[in-house]
Amino acid sequence: MRGCGKLFIILGILFSLTGLFTLSKAAVDRIVAVVNQEIITLSEVDKVIDHLKAEIDTKDRLERRVRINELSRMALERLIEEKLIDQEAKKAGIKVAAKEVDGAIEEIKRRNSATQEDLENALARDGLTLEAFRKDIEKKILRTKVVQFSVKVEPNVGEKELREFYQKNADRYRTEEIYRPAHILFKVSKEASPEEVRQVRAKCEKVLNRIRAGEDFGELAIIYSEDISSKDKGDLGVFKKGELLPAFEKETLQLKVGEISGIVRTDYGFHIIKLLDRKGGHPLPFEEVKERVRQEYLDREFERSLKQYLDSLKAKSIIEIKL
Repeated sequence: MRGCGKLFIILGILFSLTGLFTLSKAAVDRIVAVVNQEIITLSEVDKVIDHLKAEIDTKDRLERRVRINELSRMALERLIEEKLIDQEAKKAGIKVAAKEVDGAIEEIKRRNSATQEDLENALARDGLTLEAFRKDIEKKILRTKVVQFSVKVEPNVGEKELREFYQKNADRYRTEEIYRPAHILFKVSKEASPEEVRQVRAKCEKVLNRIRAGEDFGELAIIYSEDISSKDKGDLGVFKKGELLPAFEKETLQLKVGEISGIVRTDYGFHIIKLLDRKGGHPLPFEEVKERVRQEYLDREFERSLKQYLDSLKAKSIIEIKL
């Protein structure tokens, strides 16, 4: 069925060495949900979010706890949905053949250029046996079968619907855009007091006023910028969208070429930004991207249908959350 391109991603079951070999440490267990008399434990939630905790970039204990709680709730929601799908598989008597598991393992090895020995060594490092790994894959294939059987998407899409989707999502269908920013950075330590922050900002304002009065941006970058790019008159080089800090990029892309920003605050400090160049970002003709539009339209419809299916399972189930 077309439109299932994101099926494994949506279910969180894309096979990869990294994803399947990462296991959490043992946790003190307690029941966090009951789904039609079947339990989900805290250790199962921790297993899902363990590798994500390291990506939480904050030293504030309260903020870290809030983010972990958010991750836990999202993980529990996913585990509830998986439990419901597993129950549907059991009701329907759906099975997975050993050769299907074998094929999935061979595909994992192929994608990661790994031998059987590489696979077993990686599993051993995480304290997982090959048999346990096979059972995990079997469960994921089973869920995929249930969803493919239960979630249907009409593959024949009319020209009108595709053009409407193309127009509503015009930003997806443009030539690759690149831009070249320069900046003058005034660093602010994370431990800086409000008075220290005020002093740094005042220094930044003085330099900005000098630029607006006609002094050369590049020369002032050499003198005042606290970034390594100062030697290049603040020139940071060429970037694609999404490669720089969101706050910095947002302000940069609001500028016209040659234009100077106001004062921009990021985690690094205060910036004065100049847009040196910008290219690309032009609309691609519908006919040129028609097949891509079709696939993305079907992916969206599949996601909608999957959500409706999961919502219907929840509606007819007894779910008690204790997290």
